[in-house]
Order: sequence, then C-alpha cells, then structure tokens
Amino acid sequence: MTASQTAAVAPHEVTREAGRRRTFAVISHPDAGKSTLTEALALHAKVLTSAGAVHGKGGRRGVTSDWLEMEQARGISITSAALQFGYGDTVINLLDTPGHSDFSEDTYRVLSAVDSAVMLLDAAKGLEPQTLKLFDVCRHRGIPVITFINKWDRPGRDALDLCDELSERINLQAMPLTWPVGEAGHFRGALDVRTGGMVRYQRTAGGATVAPETHLDAEQASTEEGAGWEQAREESELLISSGGEFDIERFSDATATPVLFGAAVLNFGVRQLLDLLVELAPRPNRRLDAGGAPRELDSPFSAFVFKVQTGMDRSHRDQIAFARVCSGRFERGMTVTNATTGRPFATKYVQQVFGQQRSTLDVAYPGDVIGLVNATALRVGDTLYLDRPPVRFPGLPSFAPSHFAVVRPRDLGRAKQFRKGVDQLASEGVVQVLRSDRRGDATPVFAVVGPMQFDVATHRLDVEFGVPVTLDRLQYSVVRRLVEPAHRSLIDSSGRGEVLTRTDGAELALFTDEVALGVITRQHPELGVEHLVAGTD
Repeated sequence: MTASQTAAVAPHEVTREAGRRRTFAVISHPDAGKSTLTEALALHAKVLTSAGAVHGKGGRRGVTSDWLEMEQARGISITSAALQFGYGDTVINLLDTPGHSDFSEDTYRVLSAVDSAVMLLDAAKGLEPQTLKLFDVCRHRGIPVITFINKWDRPGRDALDLCDELSERINLQAMPLTWPVGEAGHFRGALDVRTGGMVRYQRTAGGATVAPETHLDAEQASTEEGAGWEQAREESELLISSGGEFDIERFSDATATPVLFGAAVLNFGVRQLLDLLVELAPRPNRRLDAGGAPRELDSPFSAFVFKVQTGMDRSHRDQIAFARVCSGRFERGMTVTNATTGRPFATKYVQQVFGQQRSTLDVAYPGDVIGLVNATALRVGDTLYLDRPPVRFPGLPSFAPSHFAVVRPRDLGRAKQFRKGVDQLASEGVVQVLRSDRRGDATPVFAVVGPMQFDVATHRLDVEFGVPVTLDRLQYSVVRRLVEPAHRSLIDSSGRGEVLTRTDGAELALFTDEVALGVITRQHPELGVEHLVAGTD
C-alpha cells in the first residue's frame, strides 16, 4: 500500500473503529479459574456453543485458550493466547495470560499490549502472590483493573473481608457493582448495585451453556430471598458508604476497582462482567513512542510485536508474530517497515486468532491483535510501521533469570535441527539463550525465570524439532550485567563464576551465590557489574 492509498483512509473511520475495540488481559494466580473465565466470556458472546474444561471432564472438550499439549495435560496456562470475537457492536480482543509465576515474563509482555485487565480472585484465597506481582505490573503501567471474585459457588471467605484486603494490601479501593446473595458456597444470585435489583442464576448441565437469568426487583428479592437479600444489601451499602461509591475517574487512574462476584465454571456473573467491559473498559488511545511522543490513532499504520509463537498448528509448522495495532488502518498485503532492522516486511499472510483456531484477516484497527504468519524475520519488541516519518515503540524487557542449564542434543546427528530449535525458542522469548567461547556454540546455556520454562523448552525441542535433549543444571543463582567487557577474564578465571553472552549482545556474569560475587568484587575493585532488575532489564 502506498502513501497515497493510506491518505485515502478517512481519519474518522480509524477513530470510530478504535472506539469499538476493548483490549484487555485476564490476570490471576494459578488455579483461580482464569482459562475457565476466558472461555465463559467467549460463550456469552455466542462464539462458542459450549464451554470446555481444561481436562475435558465429563466428555467436555479442552479449553479454547489452553491449546498446548502440556497445558491440557497439566491443567494450567503456560503460554499466553489471543482470542478476538464480537459482542454486539464491540470487538473484543481478549489476551489470556499464563497464571504460573515461572512464565511471568510472557505475562509482562502481554500486559504491554492491553488497555485494561480483569483481576481474577479465588473466593477462598483472595489476593495470592502471583496476583500481587501482576497487579504491580498493571499499576506500574497505569492499567485500569476490574476485579472478578470467582468460585462463589464454593465455600470461601467473607465478601467484605475480600474487599477490605484490596484496600489494605494493595491500596486499591473496592467499588462493588454486584454483590453476592448468599455466602460463598450457597450462591443464590447477585445484587445489581446500580439498579437495586437482583439477578438469579439457574444451573445448567456441567455449566456448559449460558446460565439462564431471572431478574427480580428489590421487593421481589426481599420476599423470596429474605435474610440473604437483606445481608447483601446491607454489606454493599456499608462498603459504598466507606468510600466504595463508583467513580469512573478513580477506575481510569487505577486507584479503585469495580468489583463483581460470580462463578465462571457455572457461567454465573459472566454476562455482567462482559457488559461492564464494554461499558467501562478504556478504548484504545494514542501510544507513546520510544522518544515519549504520542502516536495519534489516525496516524499511518503502526504496531509492535509482543509475542512470537511456533507450533500452534502441527500440520503447518508455521510461526506467528502477535502484534498490537497502535495506529492507522491495517490492510493485508501492506509492505511495512521493521523499525529494528529497517527492512521491509510483506504482510501477505495475516490471521485473526481465536485460541488455536485461525482465519484470514483483511483489515484491522487500533486495539486489534493481528497474527502475522511465517514471520521468521520478526522478534518480540519489534515495531512495524507504514510510510514516513518512522516510528519505534519502547522495546519489551527481558527479566533477570534465576535458573541456568547447559542443553545438549542426545543425538549429535540432529545438530542442525537442534540449532534451529534453540534459535526459535530464543526468538520467541521462551528461554534466554546464553553462549560463550569457553563452552562453544554447540552447548548453549538456557537461562529462565522459573524452572517450568525448562520443561516447556525441552518438550518443544522434542515434539516440534525431533530433538530430545539433556539438561545439565548449573549451580549459579546470582546474575549481573558486566559493564566492561574487558573484565570478562577476571570472572572466568576466578572459579566462582563465568560470563556468557545473551542473544541481544548483553554480557551476563553468573555467580554461584552472593558470597562468590562479594569475594570477586573485593579482589577486583575495578570490576563493574550491575543488577538486572526484573521487568525492566
């Protein structure tokens, strides 16, 4: 597409279409029900006819967002997934994130591509460690958060205690928009705080279809629910009177959170959450480039790559780069520029993604997530743009690794496939790959945030590249960035650490422990090393 063709796109078309988009992520601790909620939202949008379960219990199929074999086997999300679907006149771009802390680097990248987040809490557990970490990322990025307290169909904590915890532990004011009628484990329905009425839910077989709803006015609810209704009304009013009255500005500046209660596995309260996202979630807005200048929505097309994934379709073995559209109208067939390399990139094969299912995409607007197929030239953090002036968005960080292992192919005759697989995992950010002259290019070191990343990497090398490997764990636990490359020999010759080079050129000094680092720095005061800060390196 030429510059003159781009000019033909009416600016009001771009801003209008961007206003229809809602791009958000679901964040939670493992086992809070995140993948179940993701599918329940799609079910209510009528893009699924029945919901699944991670293990396919009772004959139900596996969840749409957990498509990797390991995810289905272990019952957890270990990679992010994108789902795009329509809900009324709104286009939903829902990014499901890994719940396990070992994959927090992937989650951080996903959060760079969204405009809001749904924070999912287990009614019995409240705020858990991984949820706290992810919320900190949202706060750092100024991402507004809607809180959905899940599993109210099971025994759990007191509703007011859960809301108080938000204020006390993360300084986030709870603003109730629905309130449970019946204590946890005896969920009768929900008080709609804004209308004053009640929504009563009816169970369906296995929760596989949308739960029918009955709407009662306050008088009917009081008559039929009695003490349960009165308790719900009194508790919600108490929280509202103590600072929990809904305020859109406090939600937008991420100092307060709308709170809803439900049970995703039964599809209770899910429609209310989806309607709230359509009503309140931020629309795509102009994004700051690497120099801090805003990129207007109606500027020529631009996007940044936040994830690269191979192996979604075994029959094709293609690679997809997921990119968030930041400005302009995207049209399949455009030739855009990769700001990292300065080289052109042809967008002949572009797909709309719904979990593992894909369909050809012709047009996209700010807020959309597009899947660029056979994108071997793209890496996480790359910016794509059309026409001048060029634009580059801030790069995405690598986290400080905590675990290290030498990886070797069991069959030396598969060396070529081994190198290809390792390079692929590095380009996707599945692991950080470190190399050194001392160890040789044939024995790279995998560096990861959490040990489960080793499992994913070895599984994919075996299944996708036909290369079973052996991992030899290294006893390093401390990592620093080497400031002066000339000092490399001081560490390599010490017997207490070594220096390896990451794919991006960063030289990382690894030490057995803090004592070893202290000994070397005392022996060599001239040695310059600095911390790698998780999430910002």
